[in-house]
Amino acid sequence: MQLSLKVNGKAVQAEVEPRLLLVDFIRQHLRLTGTHVGCDTSQCGACTVLANGMAIKACSALAAQFQGAEITTIEGIGAADGSLHPMQEAFRSCHGLQCGFCTPGMVMNAIDLVQRCPNADEKTIREQLDGNICRCTGYHNIVKAVQAGAAGMQAASQAQAQPALQGA
Repeated sequence: MQLSLKVNGKAVQAEVEPRLLLVDFIRQHLRLTGTHVGCDTSQCGACTVLANGMAIKACSALAAQFQGAEITTIEGIGAADGSLHPMQEAFRSCHGLQCGFCTPGMVMNAIDLVQRCPNADEKTIREQLDGNICRCTGYHNIVKAVQAGAAGMQAASQAQAQPALQGA
């Protein structure tokens, strides 16, 4: 089947098998290997990407389900100049990663969480990240990173709004 969608802001078209998983499309067809395959059963969350702004586990979704959708992978969240997304920077500065295998999925889920619940407390963050497993048990620093990332995302959003307000 012919698949047309946007991945990280770029239009993508490909001929794919109807049973092709989204994670395999991302990794094999597009060569975006930051989206990891950890369990193949949607238990670990390493494959989490944003589909139309919402976190999904790409190992349990068919690529065909996303015809016309906008997919964002870990490779698509940084700025054009190479600077990190505020959530990535928070994971780095708060030591919210150890081996790094879970980190892309954790960051993508955290971005969705903050967009839905910008002032989440520790309990809510832990509950919302329940579907992302860190085998290195770095959860304490991951929670701190999500809180710092939320503050960074809010600051970035306010900074973007400032020039618009000044020009009005």
